Amino acid sequence: MSDKTRSIHGEWSSRFAFILAATGSAVGLGNIWKFPYITGQNGGGAFVMVYLACVAAIGVPIMIAEIMLGRRGRQSPINTMQRLSVEAGADPRWHYLGWLGMIAGFLILAYYSVIAGWAMAYIFKAFFGGFFGTDAGEVKAMFDGLMASPLQQLFWHTLFMFITMQVVMRGVQGGLEKAVRFLMPALFVILMILVAYAMSSGAYERGIDFLFSPDFSKIDADAVLTAMGHAFFTLSLGMGAIMVYGSYLPGHVSIAKTTFFIAGADTIVALLAGIAIFPLVFANNLEAAAGPGLIFQTLPLAFGHMGGGWLFGVLFFVLLFFAALTSSISLIEPTVAWLVENKNIERRRACIWSGSACWALGVAVVFSFNIWSGHKWFDKNLFELLDYLTANLMLPIGGLCIALFAGWTMRQADTEQELEMPAQGFQVWQVLIKYVAPASVFLVFLHVLGVL
Repeated sequence: MSDKTRSIHGEWSSRFAFILAATGSAVGLGNIWKFPYITGQNGGGAFVMVYLACVAAIGVPIMIAEIMLGRRGRQSPINTMQRLSVEAGADPRWHYLGWLGMIAGFLILAYYSVIAGWAMAYIFKAFFGGFFGTDAGEVKAMFDGLMASPLQQLFWHTLFMFITMQVVMRGVQGGLEKAVRFLMPALFVILMILVAYAMSSGAYERGIDFLFSPDFSKIDADAVLTAMGHAFFTLSLGMGAIMVYGSYLPGHVSIAKTTFFIAGADTIVALLAGIAIFPLVFANNLEAAAGPGLIFQTLPLAFGHMGGGWLFGVLFFVLLFFAALTSSISLIEPTVAWLVENKNIERRRACIWSGSACWALGVAVVFSFNIWSGHKWFDKNLFELLDYLTANLMLPIGGLCIALFAGWTMRQADTEQELEMPAQGFQVWQVLIKYVAPASVFLVFLHVLGVL
């Protein structure tokens, strides 16, 4: 087992600490900001079922594989893949998989931080009564004003990146672990309070019906692509985060059992977010398919007209901020780990360099909403382009390569040693990782390329 080697960056103090950290990485804006609006855009219950199938048949097997690769390699994703390709006697170019994941995480954080900044801004808007008594036009004007102001967005983006790097700077146990031990329980408590409140909104049954009553006539290949891309995005797969977190996992911990817990917790949070949000949307006669503005335009209108809306508005955007922070610290960790290992610099300097570079790209994302809004690539601004490239292309490609390496390139004896699963469970995982996951991702890519 992998206890014979240890990461130079340290280890999680326990299995529970790793579960909190990996769940924190998985539970983020994808669950609370993105999942509700893409569910609304793709017809509700049928999309939820497709998404759950993608998580079970593709997400979980690949997450098991990514944690396994990380723990066996015990280094940053790039160096892990270099080491494991040598161990397997494979093509050394497999280390580009590590590069793909690290770059994807870096690009995601650049725009993720901007959205997290919006959440921080809205905490204060809610706290000072900014939503009270507003109409749809005023709420839209509030959001449009934030989008049009590079200075406001720049302030909140900078503050969020600063907080993120302060946590990462303190290392595995001193920073990452301490943060998630507080943030994750707080996140679940706030979410449950919001769900309880949604139950009294008067439209709870309609919200539940929307989420869980499938209409498969609304499912097309694009919806399946969206569901699969979101399964990767929300589980933090293919972006180096889970691999580097796995490298800090003690060797005696069961990877498979831990993965089921993480994926289950992540899925529950996404569904609870939908249960909390859609009853409020329907109770206020708002539009479920409002798109990315659902959280920042639709819900503030609801909070401004409901009893206790001040408190629940504040709580919701604090929840969004907590979720973003637990993910952001994992997105930058692969880059920091690689700099420490390869450039022989201390962790603090690695954080400053990587954080500054990511912040600078985030500034360009901020400008894409206002002063550079006329600059488009493939009819997308920089924010939309980065979101599409990472969620729909880079993460699935990374997941596909992880499946191919773990299923076909690594020696079976090594995977059996690392996973220590019962024989039947290992055989099921092998079928999923060798055939089901790669074939599913490949078919979706053929559709993206217009072949299917």
